[in-house]
Amino acid sequence: MTTPAERAAELRALLEDANHRYHVLDDPAIPDAEYDAMLRELEAIECAHPGLCTPDSPTRRVGGLPLDGFEQVTHAQPMLSLNNAFSDEEVGEFVQRIARELGEAAPAFSVEPKLDGLAISLRYEHGVFVRGATRGDGATGEDVTANLRTVQAIPLRLRGDAPAVLEVRGEVYMPRAGFEAYNARMRETGGKVLANPRNGAAGSLRQLDPRIAASRPLAFYAYGLGVTEGWALPPRHSQVLQALRDIGFPVSPEVAVAHGTQGLLDYYAAIGARRDALPYDIDGVVYKLDSHDQQRAMGFVSRAPRWAIAHKFPAQEQLTTVEAIEVQVGRTGALTPVARLAPVQVAGVVVTNATLHNADQIARLDVRVGDTVIVRRAGDVIPEVARVLPEKRPRDARGDPLHAPYEFPSACPACGSHTEAVRKVLKSTKAGGIEYAEGATIVCTGGLFCPAQRKQALVHFASRKAMDIEGLGEAFIEALVDFGYVATVADLYAMTVERFLEMKQRADERDGTVPETVKAGKIASKWAENLVAAIAASKATSLERLLFALGIRDVGESTARTLARWFGALDPLMAADEAGLVEIPDVGPVVAARIAGFFAEPHNREVVQALRAAGVRWPEGPPQRSVEGPLAGQTVVLTGALTAMSRDAAGDRLQALGAKVAGSVSKKTSFVVAGEAAGSKLDKARELGIEVWDEARLLEFLNANPAG
Repeated sequence: MTTPAERAAELRALLEDANHRYHVLDDPAIPDAEYDAMLRELEAIECAHPGLCTPDSPTRRVGGLPLDGFEQVTHAQPMLSLNNAFSDEEVGEFVQRIARELGEAAPAFSVEPKLDGLAISLRYEHGVFVRGATRGDGATGEDVTANLRTVQAIPLRLRGDAPAVLEVRGEVYMPRAGFEAYNARMRETGGKVLANPRNGAAGSLRQLDPRIAASRPLAFYAYGLGVTEGWALPPRHSQVLQALRDIGFPVSPEVAVAHGTQGLLDYYAAIGARRDALPYDIDGVVYKLDSHDQQRAMGFVSRAPRWAIAHKFPAQEQLTTVEAIEVQVGRTGALTPVARLAPVQVAGVVVTNATLHNADQIARLDVRVGDTVIVRRAGDVIPEVARVLPEKRPRDARGDPLHAPYEFPSACPACGSHTEAVRKVLKSTKAGGIEYAEGATIVCTGGLFCPAQRKQALVHFASRKAMDIEGLGEAFIEALVDFGYVATVADLYAMTVERFLEMKQRADERDGTVPETVKAGKIASKWAENLVAAIAASKATSLERLLFALGIRDVGESTARTLARWFGALDPLMAADEAGLVEIPDVGPVVAARIAGFFAEPHNREVVQALRAAGVRWPEGPPQRSVEGPLAGQTVVLTGALTAMSRDAAGDRLQALGAKVAGSVSKKTSFVVAGEAAGSKLDKARELGIEVWDEARLLEFLNANPAG
């Protein structure tokens, strides 16, 4: 049996190794769940035995109360800035000057990307992280140790034999994927989004509460040294970077060694070509003489080294003017405003359009036609308007703006249907109380009719849980719409074998993929016959499938089933108002408004009538407004794979017995049916103490209740 002290030491070593593999070697050894379990176990040991806590423990990354402010730190060795080069000629002059003074035709340089983050200095004493500071003015920075401890990529203890003192210089940055994921969460929950990855990194390190910094997706790359004591400095900078990797620091995988002017320019071009694909933002590359002896020989000028330079990329922000504001309608009906700009080159690309995102963004920026704006292009992101310069806004003789604030169209520019503002609902009540997330999306309500949404509507309509038209995939739907064979879902039922064959021939000719057999006059038609048969078979459906297939916003399978039972027929549902709809179980005020708005749109009603005229039929009967059966009032969740039947079939049987089948586990869940390879839903059920059935118990119950 191991003692708590032994187990704590073992867990620290395992967690440190996992961090090293993940952040330095890019070779994760254990899944996140196992890492979290070990961390929780270590926390429990340290809580039970406070004397076992150590300053470098992984459990100490986040802790302490918010600070009142940051203390100033004087850097033992100044954090110098670099001179910039903006052209190949300037780089050539830089290399030629060094070559002349050193008497070496093609000096060796350590080359690396210039990360767009925040420069910091980390101090380690006898291998333990003791302090971290921002660059500040180069001589004095701010002590942000508590925030830096939350950055998982920064080691709290060094690997191997540690020197007495080691100061490591590097960059804290925010990876693009983490930045996008963080902002997506903030939009969903109504939180404040970050402007860009660089501001996100800098702002995170200046939070007085370390818990806020810990919630941000920060990362770190080392690129150099400050003061060292008791460490034999390798003769070359490239060897220093490798040594830093060996003792536990992540270093950019893009670092390399290049020789002479052409070597530097080739590296610059290679990194520039890959810039948009890198997982982090960069604004140039850095060239440093690789030999430390040569660095000392070149020395410094003012506050910059003469042996290093930053070769900057073209600016990613530029000024231009807004010539017009137009709206594009997406496949899901979302309206996106786009600024048409006077052409301007941003990061080497001529930009004439920039996204304005949504109505809230336009209002926040107050962007108008004629405005002078700052346009930003970061990575492979669509150019966006970052800021308006109101002092440059065109005005009339009285000093009033020439153009009024922009207003979103009340009708869809693609089909004329009315538009509505949709906000993500955080919480709603039957009484009509609704809490929304920030950020409205303006959407078109003509889903079945709108040409911009045509393809998405057809894909959903034909899907397995909707009309279940086997064989009608996205490629066929793309061609049906592109060549004008289908305008609404009802037009599918007019398709014939001959029209499908004609469509396929046109698509093949367009794409240059005409089969040799077709060129020889042999045209296969079985696929078209099968597709026409599948479309015909879908005419016999159920009301709940039809309602789901219509693609009413926020109406999923469960809600469609509830509506079908509550009304029994389609016409009463189409005539229902919001007040009547909100009385239905599981239909809140938001969904009620969506349903009423959908059927209030004449275009949608016309498509429904066209479906009827095409022969689509569904059984109708009296309303069923009370749920009966042995599972009435119970909520069931299915997870994992079943062997005797599909999960869909099992769900149908359970619903026929009165149950509501939900997609996620909560305190309201009555029981969970767990098949093979059940995952997080089973874990959640056990955590909440919810009853769990295996497949054998489910089958026993269904056999005992054959009415299902």
